[in-house]
Amino acid sequence: KPPYSYIALIVMAIQSSPSKRLTLSEIYQFLQSRFPFFRGSYQGWKNSVRHNLSLNECFIKLPKGLGRPGKGHYWTIDPASEFMFEEGSFRRRPR
Repeated sequence: KPPYSYIALIVMAIQSSPSKRLTLSEIYQFLQSRFPFFRGSYQGWKNSVRHNLSLNECFIKLPKGLGRPGKGHYWTIDPASEFMFEEGSFRRRPR
């Protein structure tokens, strides 16, 4: 498992996007392309991603807008929370 919290992983995915917003499936694709752990048979991590998007105030759900096919929403980072994810603050803190 990567040495990052799910919040940090989601932020990495969203920040990698030129528009700074991604759909849930795009977040999954980013994680699977970047970390082998997410390509294995275990799929429970997807529930963890959804849980973190829904419960953390640093993520904002945006409507897709007219003319954008497919279900779901875009997810972005609350501008008031971006300071928490400046370079180098992604790593899990040791317990």
